[in-house]
Amino acid sequence: MEVQRNEKQFSVIPIMISLLLAGFIGLFFETALNMAFSDLMQVFQINASTVQWLTTGYLLTIGVLVPISALLIQWFSTRKLFITSVVFSILGSISAAIAPNFSLLLIGRMLQAIGTGILLPLMYNVVLVIIPPKKRGTAMGLIGLVMMTSLALGPAISGLVVETLSYHWLFWLAIPFYVIALLCSVFYMQNVSTITKPKIDLLSILLSTVGFGGIVYGFSGVGQTEGTSIAIVTIIIGILSLLLFSIRQFSIKSPIVNLKAFKQPMFALGTLTVVINMIIILTANLLLPIYLQDGMGYTALVAGLILLPGGILNGIMSPITGRLFDRFGPRWLVISGFFIAFVVLWIFSNVESSTSVEVIITQYMCLMLGTSMVMMPVQTNGLNQLDTELYPHGSAIINTMQQVAGAIGTATAATMMTMGQQNYLSGITDPTTPENIVVSLTSGVQNAFIFAMVVSIIGLVLAFFIKRVKVED
Repeated sequence: MEVQRNEKQFSVIPIMISLLLAGFIGLFFETALNMAFSDLMQVFQINASTVQWLTTGYLLTIGVLVPISALLIQWFSTRKLFITSVVFSILGSISAAIAPNFSLLLIGRMLQAIGTGILLPLMYNVVLVIIPPKKRGTAMGLIGLVMMTSLALGPAISGLVVETLSYHWLFWLAIPFYVIALLCSVFYMQNVSTITKPKIDLLSILLSTVGFGGIVYGFSGVGQTEGTSIAIVTIIIGILSLLLFSIRQFSIKSPIVNLKAFKQPMFALGTLTVVINMIIILTANLLLPIYLQDGMGYTALVAGLILLPGGILNGIMSPITGRLFDRFGPRWLVISGFFIAFVVLWIFSNVESSTSVEVIITQYMCLMLGTSMVMMPVQTNGLNQLDTELYPHGSAIINTMQQVAGAIGTATAATMMTMGQQNYLSGITDPTTPENIVVSLTSGVQNAFIFAMVVSIIGLVLAFFIKRVKVED
């Protein structure tokens, strides 16, 4: 299958296979390590707020890197960027597999995140260039199918590996697949983007890094017994840095991220909606594995299998919602999706250790159904409103906000869970008994799900303002 756009011919199928294979493996690790959190807390003698940095740090690194992806796409060929992303992923996997302590394990995760951070915006930019607008919903749905399947298989596969081998093997087993992706890129990847080599503004890069890094680091520290004041100061510094970054992007000739994309209302609304949806997904994917193991007593493997049907349903629904979007537009898909998410999160906010497996599976499947009806439609609708020269910037903006929102949501959920546990334990005479520990965890998880429920209400309100963008081939 070949598509001709902008006077270039692209072999769509080989390019998409290369991108989707690497994307599958990269996003697999966004949730795969969650099932090892309980073991890692015991091995390294750390608490939940610390271990969640394996997710938060991963997403933070992506969030810091992705803003400069529009610049990278204009400086380097698609082929070079893709190969670079896979090489970083391989190096990160090796580093994490041999890490003797938590700090080095976190460094390995961040190296992996550099690879994923380069890949994600590159993938979306390629789709925008080689796929006609009226077929982009279907193409984005295919991306969603592969990626959500990887997120779904992550907990189940990692649960099996952790239970039968060790968490180290999660990284060793990924390396052969990264090598396959690397070979695919050597033989099939084509150069898609036009290289213009705009001027590099180091101050913008610095402000972006300090801004996103400060906000996520700050949110991770809020609510902990020590360092709360430092966390608040860090958040303020991050916000001020992002304000300065935004002002500078409008004042320089070659912005790192062209924020003029936000002048398009559906792009701005779509980006905000994607942010909300990502917070919901990653909050649930952080809380449920921990609670299923430490609160309900299931093994890592069983916990992964409990979440597997919901993740697979999300993946299956992605191409379906893509086709529905191409035919009917995004509005009622998004409204329905957020309503379903709200109902499920309200039910999850009353979860107990006695809740049956069947109820958990059903609720999680419904939550994944709802989020799948939101993500691809609003993302595709927003990107469709942009002019061609804004494609790299639009992809960078959405992916940046998506990953950073996931990091903030994960950090906030972990903090609220910890605070709920501490509040409960501080009011009883014997906080060390197993029964009280389980009840305190239940209280913390319920509080965190209430946070996600409030976020879903905001998304539902915004969904009523979404309008379909009319596009032409």
